[in-house]
Amino acid sequence: MSTREVSAMIKQGFISDQTLSFSPSRTTATSSRLYSPSSSPPPASTQQSHPQLTESIRHSHPQPTHHPTLFEMMSQEQIHETNKPIKSQSRIFKLLSDFRNPKGPGNGLSYVELGSGDVRLTVVGKDGFRVCMDVHKKILAEKSRFFAEKLARKDKENREILHTVEISECDDVEVYVETVVLMYCEDLKKRLLGEDLDRVLALLKVSAAVMFDTGIMSCLEHLEAVPWSEDDEEKVISILSELDLQDSAAEVLQRVTSEPSTSTRADDIFLKLLSGVLQAKDDKARREMKTVISRLLKEDASGYDNVSKDTLYSLCHRCLSSLILCLSEARGIDDSRQDRGVLMAEIAREADNLHWIVDILIDKKICDEFVKVWADQKELAILHSKIPTMYRHEISRITAQLCIAIGRGLILVPKDTRFSLLSTWLEALYEDFGWMKRACRSVDRKLVEDGLSQTILTLPLLQQQAILLNWFDRFLNKGADCPNIQKAFEIWWRRAFIRQYSAEQDSSHLQITVCENPK
Repeated sequence: MSTREVSAMIKQGFISDQTLSFSPSRTTATSSRLYSPSSSPPPASTQQSHPQLTESIRHSHPQPTHHPTLFEMMSQEQIHETNKPIKSQSRIFKLLSDFRNPKGPGNGLSYVELGSGDVRLTVVGKDGFRVCMDVHKKILAEKSRFFAEKLARKDKENREILHTVEISECDDVEVYVETVVLMYCEDLKKRLLGEDLDRVLALLKVSAAVMFDTGIMSCLEHLEAVPWSEDDEEKVISILSELDLQDSAAEVLQRVTSEPSTSTRADDIFLKLLSGVLQAKDDKARREMKTVISRLLKEDASGYDNVSKDTLYSLCHRCLSSLILCLSEARGIDDSRQDRGVLMAEIAREADNLHWIVDILIDKKICDEFVKVWADQKELAILHSKIPTMYRHEISRITAQLCIAIGRGLILVPKDTRFSLLSTWLEALYEDFGWMKRACRSVDRKLVEDGLSQTILTLPLLQQQAILLNWFDRFLNKGADCPNIQKAFEIWWRRAFIRQYSAEQDSSHLQITVCENPK
């Protein structure tokens, strides 16, 4: 600390004084040791890890004691000063300055009429740093149920006695000092304005430890009103749970907890949210919220189960109905009509919505039923073939999406369903593949080709042959606009002509010997 700061502190009165002072060493008088209300007394041989409270009792006419000046204290406590952050010391000096001058601007303290203090309170940190304050028994007893109990003693002649109280092994001396100062404050709400959340939580813990009810409620009111970051939420929940304040903390936690809801209520909320996204009028906002909701659903597997299967499938059928309606209108529409572009955009929009819901079904591992639903869309597939490729290619993304999931083992359906899926939609996927590559930045060509290859190779060999021979002719004519599933073709070739496997075992060398057991 600079000479200028020392001079300033001396001018402010931080010298020998009966109201407040710093003590350079521990009290040596015989004392009875009381432990902090937040902990129980450990064995005598164990070093204490919680703040301890020591009380020395003096009669009403105590002998005068010498209180060292700030310069003396700083000289004797030099070792502790090097370990104590300067900012923390400055804040303590400010607190003590406010405490010594209660009528100062913005202090909100009033206790001048009480006269000089009758309790010597010493707060000692774990590093030995200590602060002494002459406080008033009346204030401590009124504000703190803990102090009221400990300071209610009288001597053998039933006379009032003076006390010396020491709270030792404190994690943060500043917080304990400020808690005592708050007991003198007329408007705690105003006093806490501008304090950061960590500070208020620390004050709450100390207030709870000394049963300072007004301080507890003021801290809780502050926490209830100020914003929290997500990291703050964890701190608040943890500390309030640790303190076990019961109903007092319920209002604070309302922003992160709710009444237990039935699955029906939660499902209604999800249905409303998902439906809102599907019907959004702004395409950019719709895409953004799809991304947000998908990410949030994937963050917590337990929360993900809140969206029921019935809700998701009802949305799928709604999208399918809209697609069929749009394609039916588009099939007979005149190219010269001005609303043709709007209708085609609606087709792409509904296909994109269905793609999103199917993605959720896959992640939720309940997409097997939809594969059969999609395979049975014969009418939709016919309508699809009547629409120009530039407008319909979004629909084929759904087929590609299912093939990728099947190829990765994320969807397990019977071989008849897999073959039906390809029978209904493979030609459409071939036709739209070129447009999908060019127009859809989210389409990974290799991913689609690998998924399609794996799906084909899960079928019986004769079905593989029919599909791959058809692809062979198409690929020779279309080239890059056709999916390149050459790998699947090679595997089928080896299965069919090189590694021929017969389901019927050769039993020509099988010998059977019959032995008769003698009677």
